[in-house]
This record gives sequence, C-alpha cells and structure tokens, in this order.
Amino acid sequence: MNYFLLERGEFVISTNPERLDPQAVFGFLAETRWWADLTEERLQRALRHSLCFSLLEGDQQIGVARVITDYVTYAYLCDVFIVERRRGQGLGGWLIRSVLEHPDLVPLKRVALITHDAQSFYRGLDFQTLSHPDWYMERLR
Repeated sequence: MNYFLLERGEFVISTNPERLDPQAVFGFLAETRWWADLTEERLQRALRHSLCFSLLEGDQQIGVARVITDYVTYAYLCDVFIVERRRGQGLGGWLIRSVLEHPDLVPLKRVALITHDAQSFYRGLDFQTLSHPDWYMERLR
C-alpha cells in the first residue's frame, strides 16, 4: 500500500500506521480538554478507524491530525496536536495543508472541524464558520 509521505528537513508527515506512536499520541491527547474521558483502548479504536497523519521529527512523534471520512463527500478533522516545544514554527499549518492536499481528500465536498480556541489559525487555512448554521444539527450526549 502507498502511504502519503512529505518531508521538510528533519520533519516528516506520514499516513503509514506503522509510523504512528499511539503512546505518544495518548500522552498528547490525555492533556487536552476535548478528550476528558480518553482511555488507551478508546484511542486505539479511534486511530484504527481513521486516516491519521503523523508529524515526526526523526522517529519521534511530535504531532498528529486525525481524519474521519467516507472518502467520497465528507471528512471530519480532529485531534490536531503539536507538542508545545514545536508550536509557532509553522508545523501546524504544514500539517493541516498536508491533510487538505491528501489525494483522497482533495475531491471531498466538505472538510469540517470543531475548535474551541483556534479559529484564527484555521481561518488562515481557508476554513470558515458555518455559512448556514441553521442547517447544522448535532446530537450531544
């Protein structure tokens, strides 16, 4: 199978599941407020059923972006994370642009995400608030 791979100096973005370090990802996400009930088992299940983009520095996982998609019309971007020591260096923008340029995701009608505090970051990557918020519905547990 051909996996998506981009390189920038010592940094690599890869969709190869073998390059993904679930323990490192668990460590990142366990610190976030959006995964308050995260367990290793639940994360493993989520990773198995998603297209995951690993951001690596050498062999060390320093970031991740997870995409849930049907590969035809829709993708949901979630669990985007860059380790704190590497933030502000353009790696987050590179990671998201790489997701959006993935050949299987380019033709999709919609890529959605939810963010509590990074709206300006995502606006800089051509995301916008809902054009018809009255059309969007959700069922929260």
